[in-house]
Amino acid sequence: MSSELLINATSYEIRIALVENGQLAEFHLQRPTEKGLVGNIYRGRVVRVLPGMQAAFVDIGLERTGFLYVDDVYVSNTDLDARMMKPENPCGKLEFTSSDPDTDINRSPGMSIENLLKEGQEITVQVGKEPIGSKGARLTCHITLPCRNLVFMPLTDHIGISRKIEDDEIRQTLKERIESLRPAGTGFIVRTVAEHASPDELEADMEFLLLLWDEIQDISSRTSDIPALIYEDLDITFRSVRDLFTTEVRSLILDERKTYDKLVKFVQTFAPKLLNRISFYQGDAPLFEAHGIDVEISRALERKVWLRSGGYIIIETTEALTVIDVNTGRFVGKNDLEETIFKTNMEAVKEIAYQLRLRNIGGIIIIDFIDMEDAQHREELFCSFQEAVKKDNSRINILKLTEFGLVQMTRKRSCENLNQMMCEPCHYCAGEGVLKSRRTICYEIFRKISRRARHHNSFKIILKVHPRVADMLLKEEEQVTNELERDTGKRLIIVPIRNFHIEKYEISWDG
Repeated sequence: MSSELLINATSYEIRIALVENGQLAEFHLQRPTEKGLVGNIYRGRVVRVLPGMQAAFVDIGLERTGFLYVDDVYVSNTDLDARMMKPENPCGKLEFTSSDPDTDINRSPGMSIENLLKEGQEITVQVGKEPIGSKGARLTCHITLPCRNLVFMPLTDHIGISRKIEDDEIRQTLKERIESLRPAGTGFIVRTVAEHASPDELEADMEFLLLLWDEIQDISSRTSDIPALIYEDLDITFRSVRDLFTTEVRSLILDERKTYDKLVKFVQTFAPKLLNRISFYQGDAPLFEAHGIDVEISRALERKVWLRSGGYIIIETTEALTVIDVNTGRFVGKNDLEETIFKTNMEAVKEIAYQLRLRNIGGIIIIDFIDMEDAQHREELFCSFQEAVKKDNSRINILKLTEFGLVQMTRKRSCENLNQMMCEPCHYCAGEGVLKSRRTICYEIFRKISRRARHHNSFKIILKVHPRVADMLLKEEEQVTNELERDTGKRLIIVPIRNFHIEKYEISWDG
């Protein structure tokens, strides 16, 4: 499989595309105004304990308190016995362990949230899931620190090997290497990318993670203002190298010089073998346009997805779950109805697996395939779907087809999906549908002006937009607007047009 990693970096947005065999497979973006929180470690304060929900709310300095569920607190058997005898002991004295999907650690049974936490208590937590909608961040007490080849669990005595490393001999060799290197009482997970890593590479990762943990502990011990951020995870550019730049990715291409220089230094330190696969893009057309990425992103925001046969799927997201409906559409088949339905469903399987990964759809997902009477067809469909989702790195659980042709599944969600990141509720229809957000429209305008500016000799640009977009350009995005004028050498005149649809804009070049 031939893969490329493309990074489009600007001062207002970083966009990352993983392309597999010429097709956009994953898309990630980060905006300075909407920076991600997953992986950050905070020293927080418990503000409320809820025995009825077996959970607690923790203030970590964000707009909304974080949510800590009792199952995200783990204790050793020794501490568990002591805790049951002395329920007033603070959570900070407990030993926590990890619930990473690559490990098999027994949970401590019988513990209640009121035995572990009390209001006003200080506690160290890590963000495991971004705030989504009206919900605060999902927090965990077990700390995990990822590097390229290893994930460090400082409070866990355990060694885990990625389940995607299937060779038993390699798994055993890796486990023995980690056992010989790790400090007593610590835990490590060997990541998939480490399957062919050398002992020196594993040792270098381990040394870095141990030093990082020492630094985090030192900062935590010196922190007096609670709540406080004590560790911030890498930004999206460096995370893309850590998590996506595997041996299967033949090249990483960037289009911004400062980001390129920073990334080269980072790779020289942590993954020098990858250095010859990184290049700076100097083409005339913008990077994402040259690779057709912008078109693919726009399609990924659409509700209806057409299949090659003429059938289609409809993707509907609610607050509780996502529903995907399969339809034959224009596909009428050649022989009989059962064959037409089976072919449509089989084509939909691959497209649904692709769309789940591309759109980063998580949580509970219900798929309504067209009902099939043939039991063998149903079994073949289920097996094909299981095979299709293997490329997805997110944890997925799929139940068998029901008698109504429904597939129930879950996909691990740690952040907002593509629609939530790039769209906002439609104010024309009281939130029943979605539109591109004002910020997404602003950035689309910035890219279009940057792309066309070199082809125009005019010194003035007249931009007609909806008043709400104009307001964001002149206020929240004022700095970027000024940078655009400076970089293009052209004056930007913004004209609000009240009767414009919010997604409509016109750019004209004057003088």
